[in-house]
Amino acid sequence: MSDMYRNKTMDQIGEGDVGAELKIAGWVENIRDHGGVSFIDLRDMYGVMQVVLKDTGLLKGIRKEECISVEGLIQHRDEETYNPKIPTGTIELEAHSIKMLGKVYRDLPFEVTSSKDIREDVRLKYRYLDLRNQKVKENILFRSKVIRYLREKMTELGFVEIQTPILCASSPEGARDYIVPSRKYKGKFYALPQAPQQYKQLLMVSGFDKYFQIAPCFRDEDARADRSPGEFYQLDFEMSFATQEDVFRVGEEVLTGAFKEFAPEGYEITEAPYPVISYKQAMLEFGTDKPDLRNPLRILDVTEFFQGCTFKPFHKKTVRAIKVHAKLSKGFHEKLLKFAQSIGMGGLGYLEVKEDMSYKGPIDKFIPDEKKTELAELAGLAADDVIFFVADNEERAAKYAGQIRNELGERLELIEKKAYRFCYVNDFPMFELDEETKKVGFTHNPFSMPQGGLEALNTKDPLDILAYQYDIVCNGVELSSGAVRNHDMDVMVKAFEIAGYDEETLKNKFGALYSAFQFGAPPHAGMAPGVDRMIMLLRNEENIREVIAFPMSGTAQDLMCGAPGEVTEQQLREVHIKVRQ
Repeated sequence: MSDMYRNKTMDQIGEGDVGAELKIAGWVENIRDHGGVSFIDLRDMYGVMQVVLKDTGLLKGIRKEECISVEGLIQHRDEETYNPKIPTGTIELEAHSIKMLGKVYRDLPFEVTSSKDIREDVRLKYRYLDLRNQKVKENILFRSKVIRYLREKMTELGFVEIQTPILCASSPEGARDYIVPSRKYKGKFYALPQAPQQYKQLLMVSGFDKYFQIAPCFRDEDARADRSPGEFYQLDFEMSFATQEDVFRVGEEVLTGAFKEFAPEGYEITEAPYPVISYKQAMLEFGTDKPDLRNPLRILDVTEFFQGCTFKPFHKKTVRAIKVHAKLSKGFHEKLLKFAQSIGMGGLGYLEVKEDMSYKGPIDKFIPDEKKTELAELAGLAADDVIFFVADNEERAAKYAGQIRNELGERLELIEKKAYRFCYVNDFPMFELDEETKKVGFTHNPFSMPQGGLEALNTKDPLDILAYQYDIVCNGVELSSGAVRNHDMDVMVKAFEIAGYDEETLKNKFGALYSAFQFGAPPHAGMAPGVDRMIMLLRNEENIREVIAFPMSGTAQDLMCGAPGEVTEQQLREVHIKVRQ
């Protein structure tokens, strides 16, 4: 290290340096003037050191957050001033000279040490100051360690890191593209990749057996707490001659390994093999395809049972039930009903099970006596249980029951603490019906292999065909999606035909894959766990922007650099674009 500015960083200085003349450099975190003697807390990337100034003239003109270099003597602090919170808490540097390296020319927009309490738009505008905050900085350093671990782990498993293009062709499936106008080809556009999907499949056709990259992906989507607008990173990998189970094993090894390495102390992590839940089962038992397994409550289907009862609102409806073992007050029921109405439900039926196994509740009188035992057996009811009922069309009944399950889990404090619970959700439907157009389209990834292959596509109702498609879910957050890819030309042409694309469109829109698959494509499969979401979970952050160095705001703006911004008329002309007013 050149000692022009410093000859040791804060983490390299300890008791062994007492009596040594040292030079340190960093930012002024705090200034304390005690009359005849003053103190500066000086911070660099690695820690904080107390600087004592017996010559108070040295302090003249120094402001918080200025960048300075200090030369002086390392000495023990007075014992009553020890600070056990920092590694250098027993020593200090007595300053002999101070050199100004970077002045502060105007008032700070906020105190760096408490920046996490400031409004997000202000933090993002001055993100370079926000990143000086210890907690914010630690998230970014932590992210670096996780990514390094993932790289090492994938390499150890025999995967080769290959970068795929950032400028590519626009693709009709998935989210909205970011498009980039071409200067050279008038009226034509590149797109930023929503994922390296086609390229990684082409790498398999090229004979690279196992590929991975920490891939940047770009989607013009609105922000959510767990979704960054604009861009995100994923651990993208693909394997040749691989089945769904082969991909599962790699996903488990990498994610369990990473979570064991980086989870906060005392956390439990799902061991491999992860539970595998079909999409159908997930929608029934959890009311969502992102099940949170920390919540022990499960949803029951009681549709058939209620067709034999006299309660009219449940007739010809899908009826779901959730049982809890708890004595609930009238106030609890009122609050839960209020929540149910706030998410769009008309009401929330329930029954309480009394000591003698009789029922009490608004719908008790509609259940014939001879059917009461049947309900107890169906739902495994015991004394002091409460069972809640949700009735609607199938889709809404599932969604509402899922939300009620989550709410009950939270309110009754049933959700397991200090745990990361993983599962796979598989067997997604290949096709779905568009409610507005009434046309059949792809549910998710159009390049997935349909279960049953060509025969299923030719003989089954498209809405009954499942795909070899799967997600990894952790604590109710979708971490990854993946699939066994469709590498068979005939199957691909037929699948796209069902979704309303003729062979010509397939050739035009996915020309490279269409062509490559005619030259001996191997079976292949893969997935792509989201790096930002992984780190967000490991850091217990509520918002994904806390784990990204320079995130866009929730409104998809870079408030610091002013993007999106206007460009000059000259720039527009070069790419043949005219802005419509």
